[in-house]
Amino acid sequence: MPLVRIDLNKSYNAENSKKIGEIIYRAMEQEISVPKDDKFQIITKHDDTELNIPESYLGIKYTNKIVIIQITLNSGRSTELKQKLYKRIAEDLNKELDIRKEDVFISLVEVAKENWSFGNGEAQYAPK
Repeated sequence: MPLVRIDLNKSYNAENSKKIGEIIYRAMEQEISVPKDDKFQIITKHDDTELNIPESYLGIKYTNKIVIIQITLNSGRSTELKQKLYKRIAEDLNKELDIRKEDVFISLVEVAKENWSFGNGEAQYAPK
């Protein structure tokens, strides 16, 4: 169900880009109970001029190594679960790839279950 879009600076190599996706997926599995193999990710790398971010916001200073993560998922998870997910992703990216926690930007987009089709022109999660 989650669709994850990850936007990065081109300075991230292919190995690290893929690892970022794996870290995010693992955190979703463990923190918000995403099913096994439910991994749909789009990883896009950008030139410096293609990521238009502020120098700082809410007292957080950003660098050109920012990782912008947008996760579209079914609605209904508690604020507490979402906070655990944010923390886990930031901590694991920092621990495993030395990405500054300040450079981990996450946005969740919640949708109803019937808004998904995983193939065959069917709404697999729609109420019957």
